[in-house]
Formats: sequence, structure tokens, C-alpha cells
Amino acid sequence: MPVKTFRPLTPSTRYIAYADFSDITKSKPEKSLVEIRKRTGGRNVYGRATARGIGGGHKQKIRLIDFKRNRHGVEATVLAIEYDPRRSARIALLEYKDGEKTYIIAPGGLLVGAKVLSGPSAPPEVGNSLPLRTVPVGLPIHNIELIPGRGAQMVRTAGGEATLMSRDEGYAQIRLPSGEIRRVSEDCYATIGQVGNTEHENVVLGKAGRSRHRGIRPISRGVARNPVDHPNGGGAGKSKSGGGWQQLTSPWGLLAKGYRTRHKKKQSNRFILVRRDGRPMTKA
Repeated sequence: MPVKTFRPLTPSTRYIAYADFSDITKSKPEKSLVEIRKRTGGRNVYGRATARGIGGGHKQKIRLIDFKRNRHGVEATVLAIEYDPRRSARIALLEYKDGEKTYIIAPGGLLVGAKVLSGPSAPPEVGNSLPLRTVPVGLPIHNIELIPGRGAQMVRTAGGEATLMSRDEGYAQIRLPSGEIRRVSEDCYATIGQVGNTEHENVVLGKAGRSRHRGIRPISRGVARNPVDHPNGGGAGKSKSGGGWQQLTSPWGLLAKGYRTRHKKKQSNRFILVRRDGRPMTKA
């Protein structure tokens, strides 16, 4: 999927870059596989804003993605590659032999008319979903389950791929796109291949209007406000990062940089062998 750029005839086209959507083969979604998305504007059930900077945006519908792929041994045909406004990856419309249709995350190289299969006996080919115990070591995978039967939770974004490194004692060691190496049960399912739309990282919004189309409203910086409005407000001088002794925080005083939000004794730590920064995980 190439990215379109423009001659800078206007300020908004100087840096703007967006997908040309040449990989899309169907413009409208399958009606039976969509739901209405109700926008909250960042408000909770009491009408109070709990998430700032949310509002407006283009109307979107939720595509129902099959993350479980639990129709084992039943072959499906790829009918179309579609756009999903709520995710960076493309989605593929499948039709099984009995006429049932589902959506899956479209891996790179999956074409219309291709056949895909899921289950322990499925061959390790692009788009097929297999348990980790039958996936050949070294293959790129995505759409990985954390708990058997729950459905895929990891490596679902555009261009994402993980690598199966080894298997031992009922667990598979997987190198995630972040660099983290994690142990996952061999009974968890994963899909062969890399997530498609790999050029998504080159997309540049280029103008404020494209953020508004996505429902993202502008927010002023804390350091540009008055002390009464924000902990980082005020001061005679200016600084890009708060300056001097000041610790950047949220409007309610929670540290914004370097504050660890993961609990030191979280149970899932025992499955992490190497952290994202390359350091081995210490035993709690």
C-alpha cells in the first residue's frame, strides 16, 4: 500500500501523506457484521468528562472481527479486503462453505480468492490460524492469544509481527514487536504472517482538520496555562519540558513522565523473560 504525497501548493499539503487505499476491494461493509458506535464525547454515565479532548468526528460503525477463529477444519474463502475506520490494519471478509461470513485482520499478502483455514491440522500458510505447538519455529505470526480460547489480544496493529523463538515445557517463547520476549501457552492460537498495511507508519495527518475528523479535539499545553488551571502553569520563563525543578504532571498532579504504572508484583510478570528495553525480567 503506497502512501500519497502532494506538491506544497497550500500549507496543509506541504507535509500531508495518506494511504492511497489501492488494496481496498470493497467500499461498503457487510451489513450483518457491523454495529452502531455510540459516541460518549469523553463523558461517563453521569455526564462528567473523564477523558479530555474527545468529541465530534466522522460517524463510524464497529466491524465485528472474529479473533477466536474457532471454526476448525472448515475452509473459508477471502471475498474482499476492506477498510476499518477504527483500526490501522485492513480487514478481510471471509465466507465459509455453509455461507457464514466473518471478518479477520488481513495479513500482508492475503489476496481475494485465497483459501484460509484454522485448527491444529491447518498448514502454516499466510492467514491460517494454528495453535502455537504446531507453528514452525522462526515464522512470523500475529493475532496471538494470551489465554487459550479467549481470542487474539496481541500483535493486531498494522505492520505488526511477532516471532516464535522456541518451545519448552508447554510454553512457547515469542518475541513481540516491542522487543519483549514472553512465554505463552502452546494451546494459544496465532495467525501466520505479518499484519498488512505496513506503510501505515508513514501516514502524516498534515493538518488539524484530519484530527478533528477522527474525533480528537485540541488541548492546550499545561505549561502554557495559568497556575490556577494546571500544576505546570505560570512562571516568568519558558521551557519545552517544564524546566528546572518542575515535574510534568497531569491536571490532577499525576506524574506524566517516568512514572511506572505497572505493579511490581503483577502475576503475569512471571511470563515475561526479557523486557521491552532489553533487560531481563527480575524475579519478584
